[in-house]
Amino acid sequence: MKRSTLLILSITGVYSAILHTAAWSVNNFLMTGPKAYLTYSSSVAAGAYSGMEECKFQFGWERWNCPESALQLSTHNRLRSATRETSFVHAISSAGVMYTLTRNCSLGDFESCGCDDSRNGRVGGRGWVWGGCSDNVEFGEKVSKLFVDALETGHDTRALINLHNNEVGRLAVKDTMKRACKCHGVSGSCSIQTCWLQLAEFREIGNYLKLKYDRAHKLEMDKRRMRAGNSADSRGATAETFHHLHATELVFLEDSPDYCTRNASLGHHGTEGRECLQTGKNLSQWERRSCRRLCTECGLRVEERRTEVVASCNCKFHWCCTVRCEQCRTLVAKHFCTRRDSTAPNHIRHRSRGHRR
Repeated sequence: MKRSTLLILSITGVYSAILHTAAWSVNNFLMTGPKAYLTYSSSVAAGAYSGMEECKFQFGWERWNCPESALQLSTHNRLRSATRETSFVHAISSAGVMYTLTRNCSLGDFESCGCDDSRNGRVGGRGWVWGGCSDNVEFGEKVSKLFVDALETGHDTRALINLHNNEVGRLAVKDTMKRACKCHGVSGSCSIQTCWLQLAEFREIGNYLKLKYDRAHKLEMDKRRMRAGNSADSRGATAETFHHLHATELVFLEDSPDYCTRNASLGHHGTEGRECLQTGKNLSQWERRSCRRLCTECGLRVEERRTEVVASCNCKFHWCCTVRCEQCRTLVAKHFCTRRDSTAPNHIRHRSRGHRR
Protein backbone atom coordinates (compact mmCIF):
# COMPACT_ATOMS: atom_id res chain seq x y z
CA MET A 1 0.00 0.00 0.00
CA LYS A 2 1.37 3.41 -0.93
CA ARG A 3 2.57 5.74 1.82
CA SER A 4 0.03 8.45 0.92
CA THR A 5 -2.81 5.97 1.23
CA LEU A 6 -1.56 4.84 4.63
CA LEU A 7 -1.41 8.45 5.76
CA ILE A 8 -4.99 9.07 4.68
CA LEU A 9 -6.18 5.97 6.53
CA SER A 10 -4.22 7.00 9.63
CA ILE A 11 -5.75 10.48 9.73
CA THR A 12 -9.16 8.99 9.05
CA GLY A 13 -8.83 6.78 12.13
CA VAL A 14 -7.69 9.65 14.34
CA TYR A 15 -10.51 11.97 13.44
CA SER A 16 -13.10 9.21 13.53
CA ALA A 17 -12.09 8.62 17.15
CA ILE A 18 -12.04 12.30 18.11
CA LEU A 19 -15.21 13.23 16.28
CA HIS A 20 -17.08 9.99 16.77
CA THR A 21 -20.48 11.58 16.17
CA ALA A 22 -19.35 12.67 12.71
CA ALA A 23 -17.36 9.53 11.92
CA TRP A 24 -19.16 8.75 8.68
CA SER A 25 -18.69 12.24 7.28
CA VAL A 26 -15.04 12.41 8.32
CA ASN A 27 -14.22 9.09 6.69
CA ASN A 28 -15.88 10.01 3.42
CA PHE A 29 -14.55 13.56 3.25
CA LEU A 30 -10.98 12.33 3.76
CA MET A 31 -11.16 9.30 1.52
CA THR A 32 -12.74 11.10 -1.44
CA GLY A 33 -10.77 14.36 -1.25
CA PRO A 34 -7.77 14.78 -3.56
CA LYS A 35 -4.56 13.59 -1.90
CA ALA A 36 -2.93 16.94 -2.70
CA TYR A 37 -5.37 18.52 -0.24
CA LEU A 38 -4.51 16.19 2.62
CA THR A 39 -3.17 19.18 4.57
CA TYR A 40 -6.74 20.51 4.83
CA SER A 41 -8.24 17.27 6.14
CA SER A 42 -8.39 18.33 9.80
CA SER A 43 -10.25 21.51 8.88
CA VAL A 44 -12.65 19.54 6.69
CA ALA A 45 -13.33 17.14 9.54
CA ALA A 46 -13.89 19.98 12.02
CA GLY A 47 -16.12 21.78 9.54
CA ALA A 48 -18.29 18.71 8.97
CA TYR A 49 -18.61 18.27 12.72
CA SER A 50 -19.55 21.92 13.33
CA GLY A 51 -22.15 21.70 10.58
CA MET A 52 -23.85 18.73 12.20
CA GLU A 53 -23.68 20.32 15.65
CA GLU A 54 -25.43 23.39 14.25
CA CYS A 55 -28.02 21.11 12.64
CA LYS A 56 -28.71 19.56 16.06
CA PHE A 57 -29.11 23.04 17.58
CA GLN A 58 -31.47 24.31 14.89
CA PHE A 59 -33.72 21.24 15.14
CA GLY A 60 -33.34 20.56 18.86
CA TRP A 61 -37.05 21.02 19.60
CA GLU A 62 -38.52 19.61 16.40
CA ARG A 63 -39.74 16.11 15.61
CA TRP A 64 -36.79 15.53 13.34
CA ASN A 65 -33.81 16.54 15.44
CA CYS A 66 -30.91 15.83 13.10
CA PRO A 67 -30.12 12.28 14.33
CA GLU A 68 -26.83 10.52 13.65
CA SER A 69 -28.37 8.85 10.59
CA ALA A 70 -28.52 12.31 8.99
CA LEU A 71 -24.76 12.03 8.48
CA GLN A 72 -25.34 9.35 5.88
CA LEU A 73 -25.83 11.69 2.98
CA SER A 74 -25.95 10.61 -0.62
CA THR A 75 -23.51 7.78 -1.20
CA HIS A 76 -25.59 5.20 0.71
CA ASN A 77 -28.07 4.11 -1.92
CA ARG A 78 -30.67 2.75 0.49
CA LEU A 79 -30.78 6.13 2.21
CA ARG A 80 -30.80 8.26 -0.90
CA SER A 81 -33.70 10.36 0.25
CA ALA A 82 -34.26 13.86 -1.05
CA THR A 83 -36.49 15.35 1.66
CA ARG A 84 -36.60 18.87 3.04
CA GLU A 85 -34.46 17.70 5.97
CA THR A 86 -31.84 16.18 3.67
CA SER A 87 -31.57 19.49 1.87
CA PHE A 88 -30.67 21.23 5.12
CA VAL A 89 -28.09 18.58 6.04
CA HIS A 90 -26.32 19.04 2.73
CA ALA A 91 -26.36 22.82 3.02
CA ILE A 92 -25.19 23.10 6.64
CA SER A 93 -22.46 20.46 6.17
CA SER A 94 -21.15 22.22 3.08
CA ALA A 95 -21.27 25.58 4.85
CA GLY A 96 -19.45 24.18 7.89
CA VAL A 97 -16.57 22.85 5.80
CA MET A 98 -16.23 26.08 3.80
CA TYR A 99 -16.48 28.21 6.95
CA THR A 100 -13.74 26.33 8.81
CA LEU A 101 -11.38 26.27 5.83
CA THR A 102 -11.88 30.01 5.30
CA ARG A 103 -11.33 30.86 8.96
CA ASN A 104 -8.21 28.70 9.26
CA CYS A 105 -6.83 30.23 6.08
CA SER A 106 -7.19 33.75 7.48
CA LEU A 107 -5.56 32.65 10.74
CA GLY A 108 -2.49 31.54 8.81
CA ASP A 109 -2.89 27.82 9.43
CA PHE A 110 -2.12 26.98 5.80
CA GLU A 111 1.14 27.87 4.09
CA SER A 112 -0.54 28.17 0.70
CA CYS A 113 -3.22 30.62 1.77
CA GLY A 114 -3.78 33.88 3.62
CA CYS A 115 -6.03 36.92 3.78
CA ASP A 116 -7.86 38.13 0.71
CA ASP A 117 -6.21 41.47 -0.09
CA SER A 118 -7.18 41.54 -3.77
CA ARG A 119 -9.30 44.70 -3.33
CA ASN A 120 -7.06 46.55 -0.90
CA GLY A 121 -6.55 50.19 -1.83
CA ARG A 122 -9.72 50.45 -3.91
CA VAL A 123 -12.46 52.90 -3.00
CA GLY A 124 -15.34 50.91 -1.61
CA GLY A 125 -17.80 53.72 -0.96
CA ARG A 126 -18.12 57.23 0.30
CA GLY A 127 -15.57 57.77 3.07
CA TRP A 128 -14.08 54.29 3.06
CA VAL A 129 -11.59 52.15 1.15
CA TRP A 130 -10.83 48.46 1.05
CA GLY A 131 -7.97 47.33 3.27
CA GLY A 132 -7.09 45.09 6.19
CA CYS A 133 -7.42 41.32 6.16
CA SER A 134 -10.58 40.07 4.47
CA ASP A 135 -11.52 36.43 5.03
CA ASN A 136 -10.55 34.42 1.97
CA VAL A 137 -13.90 32.84 1.12
CA GLU A 138 -12.80 32.12 -2.44
CA PHE A 139 -10.18 29.72 -1.10
CA GLY A 140 -12.65 28.14 1.34
CA GLU A 141 -15.21 27.72 -1.41
CA LYS A 142 -12.75 26.12 -3.82
CA VAL A 143 -11.35 23.52 -1.43
CA SER A 144 -14.66 22.69 0.26
CA LYS A 145 -16.25 22.09 -3.13
CA LEU A 146 -13.53 19.60 -4.02
CA PHE A 147 -14.14 17.64 -0.83
CA VAL A 148 -17.89 17.88 -0.32
CA ASP A 149 -19.12 17.58 -3.89
CA ALA A 150 -16.86 14.55 -4.39
CA LEU A 151 -19.22 12.66 -2.06
CA GLU A 152 -21.94 12.77 -4.72
CA THR A 153 -21.26 9.96 -7.17
CA GLY A 154 -24.75 9.68 -8.65
CA HIS A 155 -25.99 11.15 -11.91
CA ASP A 156 -29.71 11.25 -11.31
CA THR A 157 -32.08 13.95 -10.12
CA ARG A 158 -31.25 13.33 -6.48
CA ALA A 159 -27.57 13.87 -7.22
CA LEU A 160 -28.29 17.21 -8.88
CA ILE A 161 -30.46 18.25 -5.94
CA ASN A 162 -27.72 17.34 -3.46
CA LEU A 163 -25.10 19.29 -5.41
CA HIS A 164 -27.46 22.25 -5.65
CA ASN A 165 -28.07 22.25 -1.88
CA ASN A 166 -24.32 21.97 -1.25
CA GLU A 167 -23.93 25.17 -3.23
CA VAL A 168 -26.73 26.86 -1.27
CA GLY A 169 -24.69 26.23 1.87
CA ARG A 170 -21.56 27.76 0.37
CA LEU A 171 -23.47 30.80 -0.85
CA ALA A 172 -24.89 31.24 2.67
CA VAL A 173 -21.35 31.71 3.99
CA LYS A 174 -20.79 34.48 1.44
CA ASP A 175 -24.19 36.12 1.84
CA THR A 176 -23.83 36.50 5.61
CA MET A 177 -20.36 38.08 5.60
CA LYS A 178 -19.99 41.36 7.49
CA ARG A 179 -18.09 44.50 6.68
CA ALA A 180 -15.78 45.58 9.50
CA CYS A 181 -14.09 48.99 9.48
CA LYS A 182 -11.37 50.93 11.28
CA CYS A 183 -11.40 54.72 11.52
CA HIS A 184 -8.52 56.97 10.48
CA GLY A 185 -8.11 60.69 10.96
CA VAL A 186 -6.82 63.36 13.29
CA SER A 187 -8.01 62.96 16.91
CA GLY A 188 -10.37 60.15 15.99
CA SER A 189 -12.26 62.23 13.46
CA CYS A 190 -12.84 59.14 11.32
CA SER A 191 -12.47 61.17 8.14
CA ILE A 192 -11.88 57.91 6.27
CA GLN A 193 -12.32 54.25 7.09
CA THR A 194 -10.47 51.13 6.06
CA CYS A 195 -12.86 48.22 5.69
CA TRP A 196 -12.66 44.49 5.11
CA LEU A 197 -15.04 41.54 4.93
CA GLN A 198 -15.19 38.95 7.68
CA LEU A 199 -17.19 35.81 8.36
CA ALA A 200 -20.35 36.07 10.42
CA GLU A 201 -20.79 33.85 13.47
CA PHE A 202 -21.63 30.33 12.34
CA ARG A 203 -24.85 30.49 14.35
CA GLU A 204 -26.01 33.29 12.04
CA ILE A 205 -25.34 31.06 9.04
CA GLY A 206 -27.36 28.31 10.73
CA ASN A 207 -30.26 30.71 11.30
CA TYR A 208 -30.02 31.86 7.68
CA LEU A 209 -30.20 28.29 6.34
CA LYS A 210 -33.01 27.40 8.75
CA LEU A 211 -35.12 30.12 7.11
CA LYS A 212 -34.20 28.63 3.74
CA TYR A 213 -35.34 25.25 5.05
CA ASP A 214 -38.71 26.69 6.10
CA ARG A 215 -39.16 28.10 2.60
CA ALA A 216 -37.64 25.17 0.68
CA HIS A 217 -39.17 24.46 -2.71
CA LYS A 218 -40.42 21.03 -3.70
CA LEU A 219 -39.53 20.11 -7.25
CA GLU A 220 -42.42 18.76 -9.28
CA MET A 221 -40.78 16.54 -11.85
CA ASP A 222 -42.36 15.01 -14.94
CA LYS A 223 -42.55 11.40 -13.72
CA ARG A 224 -43.18 9.99 -17.18
CA ARG A 225 -40.01 11.57 -18.55
CA MET A 226 -38.00 10.41 -15.56
CA ARG A 227 -39.02 6.74 -15.59
CA ALA A 228 -36.05 5.83 -17.77
CA GLY A 229 -33.60 6.81 -15.00
CA ASN A 230 -30.48 8.35 -16.51
CA SER A 231 -31.77 8.60 -20.06
CA ALA A 232 -31.41 11.78 -22.10
CA ASP A 233 -35.13 12.39 -21.70
CA SER A 234 -34.81 12.23 -17.92
CA ARG A 235 -31.87 14.62 -17.91
CA GLY A 236 -33.84 16.97 -20.11
CA ALA A 237 -36.73 17.05 -17.67
CA THR A 238 -34.34 17.73 -14.80
CA ALA A 239 -32.50 20.49 -16.67
CA GLU A 240 -35.78 22.26 -17.44
CA THR A 241 -36.74 22.21 -13.76
CA PHE A 242 -33.40 23.54 -12.52
CA HIS A 243 -33.34 26.26 -15.16
CA HIS A 244 -36.02 28.21 -13.28
CA LEU A 245 -34.55 27.58 -9.83
CA HIS A 246 -32.92 30.33 -7.77
CA ALA A 247 -29.33 29.56 -6.76
CA THR A 248 -29.92 30.33 -3.07
CA GLU A 249 -33.11 28.29 -2.68
CA LEU A 250 -33.09 24.90 -0.95
CA VAL A 251 -34.93 22.24 -2.91
CA PHE A 252 -36.25 18.77 -2.19
CA LEU A 253 -37.97 16.02 -4.14
CA GLU A 254 -39.87 13.89 -1.61
CA ASP A 255 -42.29 14.62 1.21
CA SER A 256 -40.94 14.00 4.71
CA PRO A 257 -41.97 10.80 6.51
CA ASP A 258 -43.85 10.78 9.82
CA TYR A 259 -41.19 11.69 12.34
CA CYS A 260 -43.53 11.02 15.26
CA THR A 261 -43.04 7.27 14.94
CA ARG A 262 -39.90 5.19 15.03
CA ASN A 263 -38.57 3.85 11.72
CA ALA A 264 -35.40 1.83 12.29
CA SER A 265 -34.76 1.24 8.58
CA LEU A 266 -34.61 4.99 7.95
CA GLY A 267 -32.85 5.79 11.20
CA HIS A 268 -35.76 7.77 12.69
CA HIS A 269 -36.19 7.32 16.43
CA GLY A 270 -39.60 8.94 16.81
CA THR A 271 -40.43 11.39 19.58
CA GLU A 272 -41.07 8.94 22.42
CA GLY A 273 -38.61 9.67 25.22
CA ARG A 274 -37.73 13.10 23.86
CA GLU A 275 -37.45 16.03 26.26
CA CYS A 276 -39.65 19.08 25.68
CA LEU A 277 -39.98 22.49 27.30
CA GLN A 278 -42.94 23.86 29.23
CA THR A 279 -41.45 26.29 31.71
CA GLY A 280 -38.30 28.33 31.86
CA LYS A 281 -36.93 31.80 31.40
CA ASN A 282 -36.55 33.45 28.01
CA LEU A 283 -38.19 30.64 26.05
CA SER A 284 -39.25 31.44 22.53
CA GLN A 285 -42.79 30.72 21.39
CA TRP A 286 -41.44 27.83 19.32
CA GLU A 287 -39.75 26.31 22.37
CA ARG A 288 -42.86 26.77 24.54
CA ARG A 289 -44.87 24.78 22.02
CA SER A 290 -42.37 21.92 21.89
CA CYS A 291 -44.38 19.65 24.25
CA ARG A 292 -47.46 19.96 22.08
CA ARG A 293 -45.45 19.45 18.90
CA LEU A 294 -43.38 16.50 20.12
CA CYS A 295 -45.80 14.81 22.50
CA THR A 296 -49.53 15.50 22.28
CA GLU A 297 -49.67 15.94 18.50
CA CYS A 298 -47.80 12.62 18.18
CA GLY A 299 -50.26 10.76 20.40
CA LEU A 300 -48.00 10.84 23.46
CA ARG A 301 -48.43 12.39 26.88
CA VAL A 302 -46.17 14.80 28.74
CA GLU A 303 -44.52 13.35 31.82
CA GLU A 304 -42.83 15.52 34.42
CA ARG A 305 -39.74 14.13 36.10
CA ARG A 306 -37.92 15.79 38.97
CA THR A 307 -34.17 15.35 38.94
CA GLU A 308 -31.68 16.36 41.61
CA VAL A 309 -28.92 18.60 40.28
CA VAL A 310 -25.70 19.32 42.19
CA ALA A 311 -24.01 22.63 41.40
CA SER A 312 -21.50 25.02 42.98
CA CYS A 313 -23.02 27.89 44.95
CA ASN A 314 -22.22 30.56 47.54
CA CYS A 315 -18.74 30.96 46.12
CA LYS A 316 -16.35 33.23 48.03
CA PHE A 317 -12.92 34.58 47.24
CA HIS A 318 -10.23 33.90 49.84
CA TRP A 319 -6.98 35.84 50.03
CA CYS A 320 -4.81 34.76 48.31
CA CYS A 321 -5.88 33.37 45.82
CA THR A 322 -8.58 30.74 45.89
CA VAL A 323 -12.32 30.56 45.39
CA ARG A 324 -14.25 28.23 47.65
CA CYS A 325 -17.78 27.11 46.91
CA GLU A 326 -20.47 25.07 48.56
CA GLN A 327 -22.29 22.24 46.83
CA CYS A 328 -26.00 22.96 46.55
CA ARG A 329 -28.63 20.41 45.60
CA THR A 330 -31.78 21.49 43.81
CA LEU A 331 -34.71 19.68 42.26
CA VAL A 332 -35.23 20.49 38.59
CA ALA A 333 -38.42 19.61 36.73
CA LYS A 334 -38.02 18.26 33.21
CA HIS A 335 -40.68 17.08 30.78
CA PHE A 336 -40.59 14.08 28.46
CA CYS A 337 -42.83 12.45 25.87
CA THR A 338 -44.12 9.04 26.98
CA ARG A 339 -46.76 6.57 25.86
CA ARG A 340 -50.17 7.11 27.31
CA ASP A 341 -50.27 3.59 28.75
CA SER A 342 -46.76 3.70 30.24
CA THR A 343 -46.11 3.68 33.95
CA ALA A 344 -43.33 5.61 35.60
CA PRO A 345 -40.90 4.08 38.14
CA ASN A 346 -41.86 4.51 41.79
CA HIS A 347 -39.09 6.97 42.52
CA ILE A 348 -40.26 9.35 39.81
CA ARG A 349 -43.18 11.64 40.44
CA HIS A 350 -45.06 12.60 37.32
CA ARG A 351 -48.21 14.13 36.07
CA SER A 352 -49.80 14.22 32.68
CA ARG A 353 -50.96 17.48 31.24
CA GLY A 354 -51.42 19.10 27.87
CA HIS A 355 -49.28 21.85 26.47
CA ARG A 356 -50.15 25.34 27.61
CA ARG A 357 -49.84 28.27 25.33
